[in-house]
Amino acid sequence: MKAIQEILRDMREDKDLNQSDIAELIGTTQQQYSRYETGESELPLRVLYILADYYGVSADYLMGRIDCMSGVPGLDKKVTPERTAGEVISAILSLDAADRTAVVEYITLLEIKECCTKQKENADQHI
Repeated sequence: MKAIQEILRDMREDKDLNQSDIAELIGTTQQQYSRYETGESELPLRVLYILADYYGVSADYLMGRIDCMSGVPGLDKKVTPERTAGEVISAILSLDAADRTAVVEYITLLEIKECCTKQKENADQHI
C-alpha cells in the first residue's frame, strides 16, 4: 500500500491543484502543507477529516490503511436496534475460526431459505 505522503500528493495532483490550494482549504501555509506531503510533519486529525471529505474518500484510504477509496459503505447502518453492521462484523471477527465458519454457514442457510421462499411464492402466483 502507498504511504500517506504519496496518497496526499496523488490526490492533490489528480485534481490539478497546487499545495497552496490545499493549504488554503485546510487553513495553513503552503510550507506546512508541504511538510505533510513529505512526511516531515504528521497530518493532524482535523486536517485528515477535511481532506477525506474534500476528496470524497475514507480517512483509512488517505492514511494508506486500505486500497478502497470509499471505504466500506454501510458499516454504520443498524442491523438491529442495538448493533450496527460494523459492530456485527467486529463481533464475528472476535470469534475463533470454527465459530466464524458456523456464522457464515448459518447466513448461507438463511439465504437459501429466503431464495426457496421466493421461488415458492412465484410458483404459487403462476398457478
